[in-house]
Amino acid sequence: METAVHREIGMTKRFSLDEANRMLPLVSRIVRDILEHYREWQRTVEAFEIAATLSRSEKPTPEAETLQHEAQVLARDIQAFVGELSRLELEFKGFELGLVDFPAECEGRNISWCWKHGEATVSHWHDADAGYSSRQPVEAILDPTGAHHD
Repeated sequence: METAVHREIGMTKRFSLDEANRMLPLVSRIVRDILEHYREWQRTVEAFEIAATLSRSEKPTPEAETLQHEAQVLARDIQAFVGELSRLELEFKGFELGLVDFPAECEGRNISWCWKHGEATVSHWHDADAGYSSRQPVEAILDPTGAHHD
């Protein structure tokens, strides 16, 4: 279990593939909330921009003020959801695809188990300093028995 001391000296939680998959029900719900709020935030910002063009600069319309407030609330909610993933020591990587990286280590190599919203399991990985375009199936890093090299 990671402690505050680990964080202070720069140690990062490393997840096994099994741990990452066991976390998916929670992670999936958080990411679903992020994506739903993000889509609503985009719609609200667009509506605000339209309403703001119809407002006088010195006095926004009540509709523009309401939309601005709604967008701010949604943005705070999104930040809170992303913060939940950070507290779990996961990296949220994108609003378009709902990507989450689980830091890991395999044979002394820093990697990330890479999950995309909608996938049933964590089934891909990439080097820690690489990204989504470098994703590979987990089988590429597992040994013939299917066990993870820690």
